[in-house]
Amino acid sequence: MLKSGLPLMALLAATPALAQDDDIVVTASGIEQPRDEVGQAISVIDADTIRTRQAVDVTDLLMTTPGVRFNRSGTTGAATGVSLRGAETTQTLVLIDGVKVNDPSGIGDGYDFGHLLVGNIRRIEVLRGSNSVVYGSQAIGGVVNVMTGTPAEGYAANASVDYGYSDTLNAKADVSGTSGIASGGVGMAYFRTDGISSAARSFGATEKDGYKNIAANAKLKLSFTDTLSLDLRGYYIHADLDYDSFFGAPADSADISKSDQYVGYAGINLALLDGKLTNRAAVTWFRNDRDYYFVRGTDPDYGYSGTNLRFEYEGVYAPVDQAKLVFGYEHERPDYDFFGFGDTSSAKANIDSVYALAIVKPVAGLSVTGGVRHDDHSQFGGATTFGANANYTPNHGATNFRLSYGEGFKAPSLYQLYDMFSGNADLKPERSKSYDIGFDQSLDDGRAMLSVTAFRRDTRNQINYDNNSFLYGNLDRTRAKGVEATLTLKPVDALTLTGSYSYIDARDRSPGSVDEGKRLLRRAANAVSVSADYAWPFGLSTGATITMVGDSFDLDAGRNRVQLDGYAIVGLRASFPIGEHLEIYGRIDNLSDQEYATAYGYGVYGRSAYGGVRVRF
Repeated sequence: MLKSGLPLMALLAATPALAQDDDIVVTASGIEQPRDEVGQAISVIDADTIRTRQAVDVTDLLMTTPGVRFNRSGTTGAATGVSLRGAETTQTLVLIDGVKVNDPSGIGDGYDFGHLLVGNIRRIEVLRGSNSVVYGSQAIGGVVNVMTGTPAEGYAANASVDYGYSDTLNAKADVSGTSGIASGGVGMAYFRTDGISSAARSFGATEKDGYKNIAANAKLKLSFTDTLSLDLRGYYIHADLDYDSFFGAPADSADISKSDQYVGYAGINLALLDGKLTNRAAVTWFRNDRDYYFVRGTDPDYGYSGTNLRFEYEGVYAPVDQAKLVFGYEHERPDYDFFGFGDTSSAKANIDSVYALAIVKPVAGLSVTGGVRHDDHSQFGGATTFGANANYTPNHGATNFRLSYGEGFKAPSLYQLYDMFSGNADLKPERSKSYDIGFDQSLDDGRAMLSVTAFRRDTRNQINYDNNSFLYGNLDRTRAKGVEATLTLKPVDALTLTGSYSYIDARDRSPGSVDEGKRLLRRAANAVSVSADYAWPFGLSTGATITMVGDSFDLDAGRNRVQLDGYAIVGLRASFPIGEHLEIYGRIDNLSDQEYATAYGYGVYGRSAYGGVRVRF
């Protein structure tokens, strides 16, 4: 009986990592690992947290984790970038259900978080620090790994709808189940709002910029035998956004953008050698079509299309419990297309990569990981990156000491190279070295957990937009260093307290630069978030989150450095079950009606309230 179960366990390991257990993480090495095997800093936002917080934007969840900074250009759905540990927003690698979704037609291959609403997302992992050994080009700041739910045993269904400020409607539903060799699920989400003015009210802008978002996700797994399975996944987002575009003083405008994102995954999983060798071969596909209109109801005035087709092979060989070798090959072909202003352009690249990662446990309590990767880019030739980390626990996971070193490599994007207005074909690839050291301490049988991490990252040839030449160019060097801390307390079963703090000192270190020694733009040095949730004996659950962010800097309409003042926002929430399957809920965002900015000239939501109902089967 034990022998027949081994291939099944191996098959689960071969399946692309989509863990749902808080003690298991998948983003460090691309496979499922216990937390006390990992030497890197990882935060997990689980399904319970997502449901409790009632957030609409994924960004609103990310901002409560340490080391994260974000900027948004106004209303819900507007362009949104996420920075990890002071890196560029384009240096954040993003995965949706295991598929890389960084946009080849975006600035710096960046992912626009504006259209990524929570919908049917059930888990988010945030890895902080360079990790190109596993993920290749892009993962200089870190990785945001977004996952939809695992299909239920038997049958399950969930649905919710809420309504509130600015005629905002948010509805979603999903069903999943397992029968015989098949397990799978489908989900839909619809969001609509009249929004706010993307241009800030302080500049006299009053016209609301509406937004509509339709998202769908699907999964199907066919387990033909204990050793062979087929895995299919898909994700789709359609977005329709009114936004304000201005090149002088912030002001209302009639601009429109429409986008369609397609994400696809098809993989075969095969376990051999009684489960000691697992294999995964997959094809992934991502496409993002963006059309822009100066006036609604006309043909698009210009647009971009980015496509990324990838082939992935990953093998995991575990000859003994104390040693594991992860190795693989990837081929990636990003494509970029542009039309508008009487012109068209297109470009593409090919990237071939090989990597190997060893995970060993030489003595009890110690896990050491080391790896190397080589990327061969059709534009820039080869780049080799290394990484290593260690985790030591002297007391079976109650205390963990972590140490990691990672290197990052990022080729200039096709947009940065070939855009007809700002492209620069002479750009060099970005390279980084990242170091961090930290510890995790669990107390009172897990009722208290403290994590502290110190980090530093040095980046060479970082790509920035030059406001004098109006072209993209390389900075000689930047450096980010700081400290992150998280604290979770559960003094009684009904009360959960969580807090996070991060200090990030991200500066231009280029000798002779006019900005040498200055802080990088849109990256506040200090940020803290505190949440409290209480479950009352009669069923009511209440909670609050306070987020405080320090001063940062940006460029005004005249391209001069200006200070963006820090801010503090408070959110309240509550939910109450009615019977076994029904629940009502509501929240108030920005309780104090704080006016602030994460990007110069752009507005934010003031005090707003929402309420709704959930049903589960």
